[in-house]
Amino acid sequence: MEHSKLRSGRLIAAICVLGLGTTLMAQSSSSSTDASAPVAPNAPMKQAPAVNPSKVDIFLGYSYLSPHDTIQGQRFKDVNIGAIGSAAYYFNKNLGAEITVASHPDGPGDGFTSYSLGPIVRFPTADLTPFLHASVGGVRMAGPNYDGFLADGVTPIHMVNPYRWGTVLTAGGGMDYRLGGFAHRLSWRVFQADYQYMHASFGPESAVPLDGSTNIIGGRANINAVQLSSGLVFRFGSIIPPPPVAYTCSASPSEVYPGDPVTVTGNAQNLNPKKTASYSWTSSGVKVSGTSSTANVDTADLNPGTYTVVGHVTEGNKPGQSADCNATFTVKAFEPPTVTCSANPSTVNPGDSATITAQGVSPQNRPLTYSYSASSGQISGSNSTATLNTAGAEAGVITVTCNVADDKGQTASATTSVTISAPPPPPAPKTETLCSINFTNDKRRPTRVDNEAKACLDDVALNLQRNADAKAVLVGNSAPNERRAEKAAAERAVNTKAYLVNEKGIDASRIDVRTGTAGTASVQNYLVPTGANFDNDVPGTTAVDTSTVKASRNAYGRARTTSTAPHSHRRRHATSKTTPQ
Repeated sequence: MEHSKLRSGRLIAAICVLGLGTTLMAQSSSSSTDASAPVAPNAPMKQAPAVNPSKVDIFLGYSYLSPHDTIQGQRFKDVNIGAIGSAAYYFNKNLGAEITVASHPDGPGDGFTSYSLGPIVRFPTADLTPFLHASVGGVRMAGPNYDGFLADGVTPIHMVNPYRWGTVLTAGGGMDYRLGGFAHRLSWRVFQADYQYMHASFGPESAVPLDGSTNIIGGRANINAVQLSSGLVFRFGSIIPPPPVAYTCSASPSEVYPGDPVTVTGNAQNLNPKKTASYSWTSSGVKVSGTSSTANVDTADLNPGTYTVVGHVTEGNKPGQSADCNATFTVKAFEPPTVTCSANPSTVNPGDSATITAQGVSPQNRPLTYSYSASSGQISGSNSTATLNTAGAEAGVITVTCNVADDKGQTASATTSVTISAPPPPPAPKTETLCSINFTNDKRRPTRVDNEAKACLDDVALNLQRNADAKAVLVGNSAPNERRAEKAAAERAVNTKAYLVNEKGIDASRIDVRTGTAGTASVQNYLVPTGANFDNDVPGTTAVDTSTVKASRNAYGRARTTSTAPHSHRRRHATSKTTPQ
């Protein structure tokens, strides 16, 4: 049974060592494969991740110990719970010295605490760091302790070996995996597998007590043990020396006009944060000032051309602790301004105004003045906007010129146009409806114009006199039950015309007579201006043939005359009663 357990422990140790060897071989194979792999012509070289080994590694973790030996038939037992810590200081990339403390105090009948010192060899890569180490030291151990019964199965016995100091030899290795974050200062020790040989003397061997009392076992311990560990590695410092200080700088803007400011900004890299860097700036023929990573350049007195500013940064007198940089900028000659010109609105009615906007730009931001001119109308304004007044201008296109000048006398011009719309044509003249007269008062002479109608006809005559180029159209109508209705309608129109011609002196050629269908005994009077179309405005009338229809003998009533003879007055009075006007 004891030999079986010993073989199991050795098998575990062998597996750990085999795993370590396999890892190392895989790392070596990977490196040689990368080195021997063919590279295509002109193909970019694949750069390996940067390796920056630490100066000091502190390891803290869990440890399992499997000791194998017996004293007076009592076997040392595995300790499942333990802690281990180590500190390694490296002299270069691979070789260092390591001190280790491992404690397994709570075994089932035994306990071990070891202190050892020895060399360590590592093989760092970008992420994995295999290592081998060996050490020698002291171990404080106890056991194997036994609590049981004598052969009678009743009497208890307690056999112990108290803590004694001995010697421990350790050899093994492991694998660390660098974790991301934490500034790459933290690694995980995937495993650490160690073989240990421990020797201690507990004094002469003692017989088993017959009375069941406590007894010291004594004897010598020659233990072959396997120690398996895992935990975290805290990495400090660096083996690789810090890179030299690097310094770059740039000018902004890189092209300016005389008088424009230039700022030169330096960017120092690889500075030691524990030291204070100093900065200085120089240039030939240029006024430059600044004591930090930023400098200001005065270009007021510079001629057109290219200039260089030199920056210097230092944090010590040793090589690699200072660096220089160069920044160039160009001073350009002044350029003339540019201008654009626009109108809003671009089309106006006669007499309306338009706003003219000029947008002047000076490449060197010189002050600008504005002026304007127009091919027609009146324009006013002395800044970036002006007003065009089109009053009195003819319809068509007005060309507006926008002018801009800087304080150096350089000028620029641009044009825009404003269109004056032609006025809309006046509306076509229309026939105007005037008053109408009725013929219902004189039943005996139904076509005669009576005195009541004269007020209306006087108004018609007045309209014709005011509108010398207009004509009048008189439309006679008849009632539905009239005898000879068509003739009556025509006579009414002709009689009305007779009054206007004879009594009001209207030219007969300016009066047309027609018949209509109003259905009443009336004459409707119309005024027709020049250009108006009566037939379109008043459809449904018929021209009277004045060669066949003549004015009646008593076409219209005339003004009465006064007589001094009493009988004559009486006779006319009687006549007037029998013959209504």
